[in-house]
Amino acid sequence: MQRALSVSRMTGNRSSFPDWYQAIVREADMAELSPVRGSMIIKPWGYGVWERIQQTMDRRIKAMGVDNCYFPLFIPLGFFAKEAQHVEGFAKEMAVVTHHRLKLIDGKLQPDPDAKLDEPLIVRPTSETIIGDAFSRWIKSHRDLPMKINQWANVVRWEMRTRLFLRTSEFLWQEGHTAHASREDALASTREALEMYREFSETVLAMPVVAGEKPENERFPGADNTYSIEAMMQDGKALQAGTSHYLGTSFARAQNIRFQGESGELEFCHTSSWGTSTRLIGGVIMTHGDDDGLRLPPAIAPRQVVIVPMLRGKPEDAEVLAFGQALVATLNETFALGEPVRALLDTKDQRSAEKRWNWVRRGAPIIVELGPRDVAAGMVSFMRRDDLRDGDKVKSQALSRDDFVAQVPALLAAIQQALFDEAKARLDANIRRDITTYDGLTEFFGAAPDDDEEGVAFKGWVRASWSRPTGEGLEAIEQKLKIHKLTLRNAPLDQPASFAPCIFTGEAGVEEVLIGRAY
Repeated sequence: MQRALSVSRMTGNRSSFPDWYQAIVREADMAELSPVRGSMIIKPWGYGVWERIQQTMDRRIKAMGVDNCYFPLFIPLGFFAKEAQHVEGFAKEMAVVTHHRLKLIDGKLQPDPDAKLDEPLIVRPTSETIIGDAFSRWIKSHRDLPMKINQWANVVRWEMRTRLFLRTSEFLWQEGHTAHASREDALASTREALEMYREFSETVLAMPVVAGEKPENERFPGADNTYSIEAMMQDGKALQAGTSHYLGTSFARAQNIRFQGESGELEFCHTSSWGTSTRLIGGVIMTHGDDDGLRLPPAIAPRQVVIVPMLRGKPEDAEVLAFGQALVATLNETFALGEPVRALLDTKDQRSAEKRWNWVRRGAPIIVELGPRDVAAGMVSFMRRDDLRDGDKVKSQALSRDDFVAQVPALLAAIQQALFDEAKARLDANIRRDITTYDGLTEFFGAAPDDDEEGVAFKGWVRASWSRPTGEGLEAIEQKLKIHKLTLRNAPLDQPASFAPCIFTGEAGVEEVLIGRAY
């Protein structure tokens, strides 16, 4: 049985990184392409990870005083027409429904010409407009504020270049929407959601991020301010893992979301929106995967401890299975990381070595191999997925049954922390702060390859001072960076007390910004 993936990341030039990523998605049995171009089928193990993300984040969302709800998949075109900036930002990605019935015409099933809709419907790319319409009915007085809702849903954006989990035409996400009486309250809510994403990413996904504000050219269409968390993948590229937007009063004005203030005057609400998606799963793969497959942080692993019985078609197999079943039952009553342990006895009719490496590739945090000798001695032999190898040798540990059960909570916590520490060290070591000129920036990153998927050496990011230009000045910078396939990621929230001259203009700097290649 081949232990490592057929495609390696490599360690110097990560030219095979995209192939390595696709191999992990395939070998870990996470997802596959669907018959619909650009869409994916999320398989049980991949969806199990999403369920863990959803459940753990949902608790945090509710702790912010946000209630869950659900809005329709179809949105009238006229709702988007009310917000020009918003529709311009999504127009090229919108899927449109124009008919409500099919008909057999000349032997072919086609849209019935007599069933054309009076108004086309947009398949939900995001829900600001339809939720704004509801807010305009629900909000009448300052006593109705703040209003905070969230929905877990699917959205459709007709992407031209797709990649499983990272960018697909249809994906799963959550989107929070809030309305407030003042700019200060709305901004505070926007920043609260951003901080929730940062804490979730680092403590649950073990994926360190940099939280900051997006430059003007990277804002959500129609927003006054957009904030993001940016994670560094193992190829040095940035992944925007979550965004939070202060929308000002533009959406409220377009949707007539007004409230009667304490003075009796009608005022427009200040609104916010924020979201994360199944893209987080892609981030976990590219942050923690290795050449043996996926490594899952225990907090999101559908199964944290997997027991592989070594069965040989002999009478003692019954004892092995009984020992394993009892061990699983005990573990499932044990608490780790604040929840009951999720343990599984794998009884599939496969060779034990094949089953073991199946769970290695899937990234189960602790994998137990249980044979007749272990049962006779009352021992448990196991491997930690985060620390699997010493060179080519697979590392294994053995403890008595009772000691193993007692140590599982600490082992899972240690795995969770070790994955974060490894990724945090990589992030911190690969943000350059010593590049102060545009020539130095382009020399560091080098010329953009013809294909941004291949031949890109690991570079990481540059954190540099800039003067925060707007309008045409920012557009010119964006075009220059685009030649090298670079983007402005965000201006980190933690800023120094003073700034060097702007790396682009030489003018006085006002903040530092992250620059890098990105997904």
